[in-house]
Amino acid sequence: MKILVINGSPKKDKSDTMHITRAFLDGMNEVAHNEIKIITAIDKHIEYCTGCFACMLGGGECIHHDDMRGILEEILDSDLLIWSYPLYCYGMPAPLKALLERTLPLSRMTMQKVGDRYEHVGQADFSHLKYVMICGCGFPNSQHNFEPAVMQFERCFPNEHTIITVPESPMFNAPEAAAVTEPRLNLIRKAGREYAESGTIGEDLLKEITSPMIPEEQYAQIVNGTVN
Repeated sequence: MKILVINGSPKKDKSDTMHITRAFLDGMNEVAHNEIKIITAIDKHIEYCTGCFACMLGGGECIHHDDMRGILEEILDSDLLIWSYPLYCYGMPAPLKALLERTLPLSRMTMQKVGDRYEHVGQADFSHLKYVMICGCGFPNSQHNFEPAVMQFERCFPNEHTIITVPESPMFNAPEAAAVTEPRLNLIRKAGREYAESGTIGEDLLKEITSPMIPEEQYAQIVNGTVN
C-alpha cells in the first residue's frame, strides 16, 4: 500500500501527534510492508487559495505555480492519506489548512446531490483513496475539543475515513511519562494492525485510545505547575 502522511504540525518531526502516527504506521507494517512518504506542510511552498476557481473551470490548472502541484500528484498516486496534526484553535494548523484548500483542483465547479447534501463532481479520480485523521491536543479531555475538526474532516472526506483523536498528547514528548504513554502507543499500534487487516478499528479500541492517559485533574495540575 502507498501511504502518504501529511504532517500538519509546525513542530515538524518533534510533533506530539507524530508519535501517535508513527505508532499507527508501525502497527500497519507488522501486517504488511507499506510504501510510506511523509510531507511536512510547513516545509512546503504553498500559496493561499484565492477562491478564483480557475482550477475548477479550466481543467485543474491552478494560478499558483508552487509545491502544491507535486503534492496533488502524490495524493492521487497514494492509496491512503493520513492527515496527522495537532489541534489548533479547534481545527487544523494554518499550513495544513492552506494545503487542504489547495486540493480544489481535484474537483469541478459542477455539483451533484449525494444523500442529503450537494458535493462538487470530481475532476480527477480519487475514488481509490482512503483517509485517516490522527489528531492530538493539549487538553485533558476529548469531548468539547475535537468536534469541530472531526466535523470538518467528515465533510471533506465523507467516505472511507477513520478518525483517531488523542487528548494529553504533549505527554508523548515527555520521557518521564513513558509509564503511561507506552501502553497508549501499544494500543495505537494495535489499531494500526486492525486497520491494515480490515480497514477499520473496533469501537472499543478507539474508545480506549481517545480516553485520557491520566486523570484530567492530575494532568491539568501538571500543566499548571501546581502538583505538590
